[in-house]
Amino acid sequence: MKEENFFQRVYEVARQIPFGKVTSYGAIANYLGSRGSARMVGWAMNGSSNMEDVPAHRVVNRKGLLSGKHHFEGTNLMQQLLENEGIQVEDNQIVDFEKHFWDPMNSKD
Repeated sequence: MKEENFFQRVYEVARQIPFGKVTSYGAIANYLGSRGSARMVGWAMNGSSNMEDVPAHRVVNRKGLLSGKHHFEGTNLMQQLLENEGIQVEDNQIVDFEKHFWDPMNSKD
């Protein structure tokens, strides 16, 4: 699979994450049939910084950590965007991660 095509598929999934929800790099990879490619999903999200229609702030690591926050402008932009959606963040980690988690495999969440 070409990297470019994979990245586009990642962006399509990210665009489906509902307001006030988050998902993980691994959940997106799993949904795309590429289990074990969470890091590649991360690379795709890093490359989406100039794409306003891709809510990259809603993609975190499997423990709810804001592991991609250094790819956002300013020191706390990722956290601010999440908090604007009603998601509480403490010490770079989402509080009640399970409550806010959206699994693309079960998109009715």
